[in-house]
Amino acid sequence: MQKNELNDLGSIILDACITVHRELGPGLLESAYTRTLIREFELRHIGIKKQVPVELVYKETPLGKVYVIDILVEDEIILEIKSVETILPIFIFQVITYLKITDNKLGYLINFNVPLLKDGFKRIVNNF
Repeated sequence: MQKNELNDLGSIILDACITVHRELGPGLLESAYTRTLIREFELRHIGIKKQVPVELVYKETPLGKVYVIDILVEDEIILEIKSVETILPIFIFQVITYLKITDNKLGYLINFNVPLLKDGFKRIVNNF
């Protein structure tokens, strides 16, 4: 996918997240936001995969599934869903790791436990 297509898809993702946040508000579990967001993507006919296993390869040896991506949008964009009081640096590194291991270019860390979703929406890139 080209940069402009990824950015367009990113706009759709942001809009879907805002819609979910407006409906549910902050304070629920991650699983509630994840399930609702998946339904929102289905309504918008956006292709997603949930709970995508990511295998770690070390020195050309597969070590098995080590990570799980919350939502993979159109096989291109990684979404890590949170519902926490504070975004810790480790959450950002988690998305960066997913991007590097999968060689994807774009990911979003989304914390729904905020009054305004724009304050919980972080774009993370890898060789973009």
